[in-house]
Amino acid sequence: MLIIDSKDCENIDKALKKYKKKFEKSRVLLQLRERQAFTKPSVRRRTEVLKAVYKQQLATGKFD
Repeated sequence: MLIIDSKDCENIDKALKKYKKKFEKSRVLLQLRERQAFTKPSVRRRTEVLKAVYKQQLATGKFD
């Protein structure tokens, strides 16, 4: 549960902006999307390895 401390004189837009930022940092939506469908550990590992290879190729400049 997200709790936003707001002052009485604070604008509602600022409080909403704080809430949105806190919501993104908590990564709740990302977790919900991951839990919608089960992915096998081997598939998850394979995607992580492929992402790492891609990032390494970008860093070294050997991207095809």
